[in-house]
Amino acid sequence: MRCQQCRAYLPSGAKFCNQCGLRAEVACPDCEIVLPPVSRFCLHCGKALGKSTLSDSIDLPPPPKYTPKHLSEEILTNRSTPEGEHKTVTVLFADVARSTALFENLDPETVHAIMDGCFRILMNQIHRFEGTINQFRGDCVMALFGAPIAHENHAQRACQAALAIQKTLPPYREALKERHGIDFYMRIGLNSGPVVVGVIGNGSRMDYTAQGDTANLAARMEALAEPGTIYATENTFRLAEGLLRFEYLGMHTVKGKVMPVGVYRPISSSSNRTRFDVNAERGLTPFVGRQGDLEVIYEAFQLSRGGSGQAVSVASDPGMGKSRLLYEFRKYITNEDVSFLEGQCLSFSRTVAYHPVIDILKSLFHIDAR
Repeated sequence: MRCQQCRAYLPSGAKFCNQCGLRAEVACPDCEIVLPPVSRFCLHCGKALGKSTLSDSIDLPPPPKYTPKHLSEEILTNRSTPEGEHKTVTVLFADVARSTALFENLDPETVHAIMDGCFRILMNQIHRFEGTINQFRGDCVMALFGAPIAHENHAQRACQAALAIQKTLPPYREALKERHGIDFYMRIGLNSGPVVVGVIGNGSRMDYTAQGDTANLAARMEALAEPGTIYATENTFRLAEGLLRFEYLGMHTVKGKVMPVGVYRPISSSSNRTRFDVNAERGLTPFVGRQGDLEVIYEAFQLSRGGSGQAVSVASDPGMGKSRLLYEFRKYITNEDVSFLEGQCLSFSRTVAYHPVIDILKSLFHIDAR
């Protein structure tokens, strides 16, 4: 049999690779019984393990162990997704810049330890924004935002995840520089568009593929990016415009493309946190048909000023004007002596404890991303 990482030949019964130190055994995701690496079914409970565990991908614990529980549950609710379904997603590619020269003088065990630490950083940030890690290839990671968990703001999530990765890497880079004398930088490429995605296999295993020009162009963006930077296509820029700050890098000739491709570099989050904020900046349509609702909120406001605490809940279907109603109320009392404390429950902040309270404090003390 072969090692999953370095492909070295291993004697029968080996538990670890004698070349790179990688664990050669696998565990059943249900009962966690240790199994031979070529097992397709569990010897104890009969659990189907899918494909043979010998593959060219990097060895990682079974998905239930490295995928957060809340994401695994959401993925499993989508496991009825038909094979070959068309979806609009944002694809993220990240790899180590100049890795061949970087790892040339390091032994395989050291390289594995370095990449293991790097992948943990990537997994944490990608899962934080509810992306799905699709593939590990040597020193490269491919992730999807918008599939199998559907998100309307998949481009924003992918950009935020990429920025978080680059922000988190410097301490790790400094440690590697001190220990191994290497400059460890990552390049990240983003592209949004339609893809054909496969189906989730047994349990929550993510033998999940995205095929099409969208994924190919994301890989081209990653190859084009400078070390330590993020390059995004115009498709991603248009979907996240106004929610993040971008730098336009011009038109670039990309391999496999007849026409040049517009390239943008995500820099940071903008002061706009929702799509409504972006629309308000560009100008809104006339406010009609909600005067009665506005009066209800204003009456509650007057009662609260008189010492009777009030709480108002505004509920309706998406797109019916909840954010617009609050926006108009703030304009309605603009000359009143009041202070607004605003905290938002953003869709990608569900895993952050007390996020709305933190958001209120940041707004109150004018703390931004910088």
